[in-house]
Amino acid sequence: MRAAVLTAYGEPLEIREVEPPEATAHGVVVEVAACGVCRSDWHAWQGHGEWADDQVPIGQVLGHEPAGRVVEVGADVETLGVGDRVAVPFNLGDGTCHQCRNGHGNVCTDGYALGFEPSVPGAFAERVHVPHAEYNLTRLPAGVEMEAAAALGCRYVTAFHALAHRVSLSGGEWVAVHGCGGLGLAAVQIATALGGNVVAVDVRDAPLAMASDLGAVATVRADRDTPTEAIEDATDGGAHVSVDALGRAETCRNSLACLRPRGTHVQLGLTTDAERGQLSLPVDRMTRWDVSFLGSRGMPPSRYDELLRMVQTGRLDPGALVTNRVALTEVSDRLAAMTDYGTDGIEVVTAF
Repeated sequence: MRAAVLTAYGEPLEIREVEPPEATAHGVVVEVAACGVCRSDWHAWQGHGEWADDQVPIGQVLGHEPAGRVVEVGADVETLGVGDRVAVPFNLGDGTCHQCRNGHGNVCTDGYALGFEPSVPGAFAERVHVPHAEYNLTRLPAGVEMEAAAALGCRYVTAFHALAHRVSLSGGEWVAVHGCGGLGLAAVQIATALGGNVVAVDVRDAPLAMASDLGAVATVRADRDTPTEAIEDATDGGAHVSVDALGRAETCRNSLACLRPRGTHVQLGLTTDAERGQLSLPVDRMTRWDVSFLGSRGMPPSRYDELLRMVQTGRLDPGALVTNRVALTEVSDRLAAMTDYGTDGIEVVTAF
């Protein structure tokens, strides 16, 4: 089968023929219908993460935001069948550890990161193997298209888990979103659907226009205005919840600084080699004003049904974030475009 393989950091992925996966006893093989191209793929392609012992190895098949149909089922799998349309999480749990048993499979102590480690080759490929499939996979409801399911990817589910589960966003609360790439735009749409009032922050007009279309009630050009002052003015005292969806030192500090007393900062964006995973924070201010700092990554597979019900009923529309459909051969160019923030919304591979 054809797959996109990382052969050198920062160099074009090699499109090559590789052995197709076979289902383990507890796994299934999914024929990939669509797979998002994510900034986390860009981090992997750049070779980031070695400062956290998380660098993706050379030889890895990238891609971690797939949706598709089951084409092969392992001997021990009873609740999934050939032909099932499924959403595939990137944070794969084993279903047996303490975290998984308590509904926190996104931080499974023996889990896998699809497309980021050799044991789970990624989905920039015609087929992908999913281990512990009965725990990890969720059937797609009728009417939820493959592109929309791929757009859930890691960005959309991460934003949903952060706002719905980690923060438990309340209706009417002010939410600032710093960085309106695919992750930030997902946060805008989700926060709005959960009843939040969103202020979107970016340095480009196009993503801010998308943020307005997705429900943001105010936007801030961070290169023209002082974001913290503009957010304080727009929210009459500061955000209740603020999201750093980019991962730069500046956006993280702005996110913390724009909060009102007892506000909550949520860190979703990963750092680059400029920060190497380390940021200095205004801890005295955080202490003085009872500010909370939360991290969030992915979503427990056991809670996908909550999100998919909202998609099925039209409360959420991840497909609205899809701005470009590309072929497997174009992935390298789309990753390169991310270096200078040259993409908008979510781009999805639909031709393999």
